[in-house]
Amino acid sequence: MTGWSATELSKAIHGGQVSCVEVMGAYLDQIDRLNPTYNAIVSLQPREQLLAAATEADRQAVTARRTGTRLGWMHGFPQAPKDLAATAGILTTNGSPLFKEYVPKHDAIIVERARKAGAILIGKTNTPEFGLGSHTYNPVFGTTVNAFDPTRSAGGSSGGAAVALALDMLPVADGSDMMGSLRNPAAWNNIFGFRPSFGRVPFGPTSDVFMQQLGYEGPMGRNVSDLAMLLSIQAGFDRRAPLSIKEDPAQFAQPLQRDVKGMRIGWLGDFNGYLPMDPGVMDTCVAALENFRTLGCKVEAVQPEFDMDSLWKTWLALRSSTIAGGLGGFYKDPAKRALFKPEAIWEIENGLKLSAMDVQAAAANRTAWYKALDTLFQDYDYLVLPSAQIFPFDAKQHWPKQVGGRDMDTYHRWMEVVIGGSLGGLPVLNVPAGFGPNGLPMGLQVMGPAHADLAVLQLGHAYEQASGYTKRRSPALG
Repeated sequence: MTGWSATELSKAIHGGQVSCVEVMGAYLDQIDRLNPTYNAIVSLQPREQLLAAATEADRQAVTARRTGTRLGWMHGFPQAPKDLAATAGILTTNGSPLFKEYVPKHDAIIVERARKAGAILIGKTNTPEFGLGSHTYNPVFGTTVNAFDPTRSAGGSSGGAAVALALDMLPVADGSDMMGSLRNPAAWNNIFGFRPSFGRVPFGPTSDVFMQQLGYEGPMGRNVSDLAMLLSIQAGFDRRAPLSIKEDPAQFAQPLQRDVKGMRIGWLGDFNGYLPMDPGVMDTCVAALENFRTLGCKVEAVQPEFDMDSLWKTWLALRSSTIAGGLGGFYKDPAKRALFKPEAIWEIENGLKLSAMDVQAAAANRTAWYKALDTLFQDYDYLVLPSAQIFPFDAKQHWPKQVGGRDMDTYHRWMEVVIGGSLGGLPVLNVPAGFGPNGLPMGLQVMGPAHADLAVLQLGHAYEQASGYTKRRSPALG
């Protein structure tokens, strides 16, 4: 049953065709079998405790069927939030030695909502230290490896979530995304990851409800329908997040079927050679574009009128200032600073060098980028580009030093392809793009206008049916 879609699983639990205890046992067996190799799930809770929780969920399900009470869509689902999200009573390390024994007393908003929908928290999914870098390794739990090749990176920072999904260790998963962290690992593990519009999924509780607008949370799934159902639970206004969107999240629980014939798609590609790409990436992605044409969409190459190098500098300023604001207090303590990985120190020190006017100028350039994208959306319904610039690399490597023959000048320059969606605050869905000549997965980013989350998911659903790429599963599943 671990191979069922989350939608099928929910129907079976609600209808009494399968018990929550059976579901929990099957998923825990799958974790016992595969997690020692792939290291996707961390802080796994005791089996006896989880089976007891599943027994209680069965009791509730029996009562609900007898009384006609409605249960949450995730009732009885084993769920493991990303290890950046606070989980009351369960270790939340952020992948850092500073928090290796930290057990929060509260849940993050998305965790609250998953529990309310009936999920049973079994542990967490692994993440890089403080979520920095698109390669999931840390000194607390070690490295998460790729579902299709355990010698390769799983991507990140939602790498544990992506691998757990790809290997049927979870029915659905949550993640977060500042620099492609819902998109890159989804691409590299042949699943779907969605960075929603800014404010669609309320982020928090946090002490910064206004300034932090780069990173937030969203859903991942083995198919778009499952992902949309999870989004229907995560989304919706919350008073603790005053910039969150006040729209009915039930829209995402409706069928996603839509005639997409005639939709106009702008192919951004590598921005006319600005972005270096490893061999095979562009060929794989261009071949995947044919699935849109099969659906009757019109695809043509297009470019924004914007200086892409200035966009990178904007990204550096806004990201470093955000990270310095969040971690600067720890940095001031030499003993705590000594526990940071070099990339975290680099981000903080760059952020501390910035003036208020530097940040203001970056914010103004971000606005100009949004306007450039909005201009394209006057002529195109969607914009599409690769989800990564390279295929999954050696998991023992900290980060790629070279891409497409060009040296990388920072630890994250190799993922520059994702910053456009992040800085635009727009809905972006990773869809699988098939497999490269090396047999490793790649993905496409499908980007829509502001707040067009449902339209993006509808196109993604149609593309999923046309492409069939997810029929190819990890060799580990047999």
